[in-house]
Amino acid sequence: MRPDFQTIDDITRRLAAALPDELKTARTELESQFRVILEATFNRLDLVTREEFEIQRKVLARTREKLDELERKLAGTERSG
Repeated sequence: MRPDFQTIDDITRRLAAALPDELKTARTELESQFRVILEATFNRLDLVTREEFEIQRKVLARTREKLDELERKLAGTERSG
Protein backbone atom coordinates (compact mmCIF):
# COMPACT_ATOMS: atom_id res chain seq x y z
CA MET A 1 0.00 0.00 0.00
CA ARG A 2 1.22 3.47 -0.78
CA PRO A 3 1.25 5.73 2.25
CA ASP A 4 -1.47 8.30 2.65
CA PHE A 5 0.47 11.50 2.00
CA GLN A 6 -2.16 13.64 3.72
CA THR A 7 -1.63 11.63 6.90
CA ILE A 8 2.15 11.92 6.56
CA ASP A 9 1.82 15.67 6.08
CA ASP A 10 -0.41 15.96 9.16
CA ILE A 11 2.00 13.95 11.32
CA THR A 12 4.95 15.95 9.99
CA ARG A 13 3.29 19.26 10.85
CA ARG A 14 2.34 18.09 14.34
CA LEU A 15 5.87 16.89 15.02
CA ALA A 16 7.32 20.20 13.84
CA ALA A 17 4.79 22.17 15.90
CA ALA A 18 5.84 20.22 19.00
CA LEU A 19 9.43 21.45 18.69
CA PRO A 20 10.73 23.78 21.39
CA ASP A 21 10.89 27.47 20.45
CA GLU A 22 14.68 27.30 20.15
CA LEU A 23 14.34 24.88 17.23
CA LYS A 24 11.59 26.75 15.39
CA THR A 25 14.16 28.34 13.05
CA ALA A 26 15.10 24.87 11.84
CA ARG A 27 11.44 23.89 11.48
CA THR A 28 11.34 23.72 7.66
CA GLU A 29 14.39 21.48 7.47
CA LEU A 30 13.10 19.27 10.29
CA GLU A 31 9.69 18.96 8.65
CA SER A 32 11.40 17.80 5.47
CA GLN A 33 13.47 15.24 7.39
CA PHE A 34 10.41 14.04 9.35
CA ARG A 35 8.54 13.51 6.07
CA VAL A 36 11.39 11.49 4.53
CA ILE A 37 11.65 9.30 7.63
CA LEU A 38 7.87 8.77 7.86
CA GLU A 39 7.52 7.90 4.16
CA ALA A 40 10.38 5.40 4.35
CA THR A 41 8.95 3.82 7.48
CA PHE A 42 5.40 3.55 6.12
CA ASN A 43 6.69 2.08 2.86
CA ARG A 44 8.41 -0.73 4.79
CA LEU A 45 5.32 -1.58 6.82
CA ASP A 46 2.84 -4.13 5.54
CA LEU A 47 -0.22 -1.87 5.78
CA VAL A 48 -3.65 -1.97 4.18
CA THR A 49 -6.15 0.81 3.73
CA ARG A 50 -9.28 1.00 5.88
CA GLU A 51 -11.30 0.15 2.76
CA GLU A 52 -9.24 -3.00 2.09
CA PHE A 53 -9.54 -3.99 5.74
CA GLU A 54 -13.33 -3.58 5.73
CA ILE A 55 -13.68 -5.63 2.53
CA GLN A 56 -11.66 -8.47 4.03
CA ARG A 57 -13.62 -8.25 7.30
CA LYS A 58 -16.88 -8.70 5.35
CA VAL A 59 -15.45 -11.59 3.33
CA LEU A 60 -14.34 -13.27 6.55
CA ALA A 61 -17.78 -12.78 8.14
CA ARG A 62 -19.52 -14.34 5.10
CA THR A 63 -17.04 -17.22 5.11
CA ARG A 64 -17.71 -17.77 8.82
CA GLU A 65 -21.48 -17.85 8.17
CA LYS A 66 -21.04 -20.41 5.39
CA LEU A 67 -18.78 -22.54 7.57
CA ASP A 68 -21.31 -22.47 10.42
CA GLU A 69 -24.06 -23.49 8.00
CA LEU A 70 -21.98 -26.39 6.64
CA GLU A 71 -21.17 -27.54 10.17
CA ARG A 72 -24.90 -27.55 11.03
CA LYS A 73 -25.70 -29.54 7.89
CA LEU A 74 -22.90 -32.00 8.62
CA ALA A 75 -24.07 -32.45 12.20
CA GLY A 76 -27.60 -33.11 10.90
CA THR A 77 -26.45 -35.78 8.45
CA GLU A 78 -24.32 -37.50 11.12
CA ARG A 79 -27.33 -37.78 13.42
CA SER A 80 -29.65 -39.12 10.73
CA GLY A 81 -27.01 -41.45 9.25
